[in-house]
Amino acid sequence: MRLTSFSDFALRLLMYAAAQEDRLITIEEASEVYNISRTHLMKVANTLTKAGYLTAVRGRSGGLALAKPPHKIKVGDVIRATEPDFVLVECFASGSKCAIERCCHLRGILHEGLDAFNAVLDKYTLADLMLRPKDFGMRPAA
Repeated sequence: MRLTSFSDFALRLLMYAAAQEDRLITIEEASEVYNISRTHLMKVANTLTKAGYLTAVRGRSGGLALAKPPHKIKVGDVIRATEPDFVLVECFASGSKCAIERCCHLRGILHEGLDAFNAVLDKYTLADLMLRPKDFGMRPAA
């Protein structure tokens, strides 16, 4: 199983916002720090804002900030908000046409694995991932 780059970028953007603590961040600066397309990062920020993880401030001196404290943002919740699905095999999808679905034991085992994966992610919050501004090669805001 592999997470999409969208989820990866979402976690990175949240980590960056958390590290900046008392100041707004911009898509442009996060894009430069991570060498990620500005357009792609804007889509990520929009999703995170709609999901309630970021707050967007419009205007000339606007930017993004965490909408809640880092310890209240579960990694598992972010992943579930940014991943399109967790269809590991055909039988996980609606309308499955697997010929052995009725008697196959693989589906149950994979569901158990997916549940364990989600349980581990739910144990951690953004606070567990926090970095400092210097970790991004930036000086803290004065």
